[in-house]
Amino acid sequence: MESRCENCIIRQFNSLRAMSKEELKKVSDTKTTKKIKKGEPLFEEGDKLNGVYCVREGVSKLSKLSANGKDQIVKLATKGEVIGQRSVIAEECTNLSAIAVNDMEVCFIPKESIVHTLQKNPNFTLEVLRHMAHDLKEADDVIVNISQKTVKQRIAEAFLYLKNNFGEDDEGFLALTLSREDISNVVGTATESAIRIISEFKKKGLIHTSGKRIAIKDERKLNDMVEGF
Repeated sequence: MESRCENCIIRQFNSLRAMSKEELKKVSDTKTTKKIKKGEPLFEEGDKLNGVYCVREGVSKLSKLSANGKDQIVKLATKGEVIGQRSVIAEECTNLSAIAVNDMEVCFIPKESIVHTLQKNPNFTLEVLRHMAHDLKEADDVIVNISQKTVKQRIAEAFLYLKNNFGEDDEGFLALTLSREDISNVVGTATESAIRIISEFKKKGLIHTSGKRIAIKDERKLNDMVEGF
């Protein structure tokens, strides 16, 4: 029952909450649930999407390939988020790739269900616009951060973001484990630079590491670094 859209609490986190019960029932009848393994793509840059993905479990990294062949991660999409809305509504090929950071469960909603509801339900249209406007704001913040903050500040900010948004495990490590390459792709630097700065943070007692896992030891100093103190 829970996999039915009208009974799913996850929709409260996204634009589907503006759909009527009847519209949600129609979406439920057409959607499919998929399991995506860690490292597998939901879609790749340049794909033509026939629908959108609603994240039920797990995390996806949305990234764009630059001219030098390096990925820039622009967003981490988590439980409750809808991926692919912009390209479906604009009828354009995807501008980003979506790769599973860990094992995921997603609901694939065909394009027809979304477009039909956009045409009939102004509340849903407004909700979709709000979410797309929020994504634009986040993209603006990424641009400003990369141009105005040092790599050290951006890495410190990334660790704080991971703690605040995904929490910590029982041992105090960040619950979402990103590879060193992913961390470098989030902040827009070379992997070698990210590794060097993480090592420096560890020596200064700001963080503790165990393999890929990272634990924050001095949150206040990391915050001060982000603020430029």
